[in-house]
Amino acid sequence: MSRGYWTMDNEIETQTSSLVAAGRARGGRATQQDDLICLHDPEHDARLLVVADGMGGDGAGELASAGVIEVTRRLWEQGHWRDQPGALFLETLCQDAHAELRQRGRGLTHGEPHSTVVALLTRGNRAYWAHVGDSRLYRFQGRHCLDCTEDHSVTQLKVRRGELAANQRGNDSEQHKLLRGLGGAQPPQVDHGGALLRPGQTFALCSDGVWENLSTRELGEFARRRDQPEALREALTQVLERGGVDCDNVALILTRVGWKEWLARYTRRPGSRRTSRAAGPG
Repeated sequence: MSRGYWTMDNEIETQTSSLVAAGRARGGRATQQDDLICLHDPEHDARLLVVADGMGGDGAGELASAGVIEVTRRLWEQGHWRDQPGALFLETLCQDAHAELRQRGRGLTHGEPHSTVVALLTRGNRAYWAHVGDSRLYRFQGRHCLDCTEDHSVTQLKVRRGELAANQRGNDSEQHKLLRGLGGAQPPQVDHGGALLRPGQTFALCSDGVWENLSTRELGEFARRRDQPEALREALTQVLERGGVDCDNVALILTRVGWKEWLARYTRRPGSRRTSRAAGPG
């Protein structure tokens, strides 16, 4: 999946590989402003997954999300993720993507390229994530949601202030007013998270068009399904049906920590019982 080739299944474009399924759909919109990329380096046991949701009018949204993906691919190919702390690499990704959008905006007479971003880097037995805007990352252990990124939106601010109940966010008129994004006048403030990977953990990364139409419980159910490509198609089909003729662009990545892969990491860890035994005499 390192090159991110798309295949079409009715209205849904998909990318799939071992332990990862990704897809997007235009929905009821005239253009596709959601983009994503899934990169994998098996030699270093690393993955980088990114979702970007562009905005800005007059084609700027498509330009913006494509810019985020282009920067992601460039940084991955440069290989800085191999020796930089995970959080630092993701911070660099967000700041470089912001600079790219600022540069692209200088050539436009109409529209301003802005984008959200949510990124997950897994390396060995650790996961690092970062986000700006209202594209989300969810981390599940079985049926339980362990982490969910917090939107940088006016609606989320209302929830934090107690002015709005969490279950009313989808109906709020200011849901799509963002407080942070890439491409604005100021460098973005990036939120970071991280965790140790455990077998059975799953992640979902998505644009707002997905989480507005699927509950956290539903996303968790899709993420833990063994047949990830089929789960992805069912999830996006359900989103499109619920969104109707005015459905937003949607993008979704599902990934899991496989038992075999986790055990392989464990046996490679310095000082692990199996490693020490293998290194000993006899």
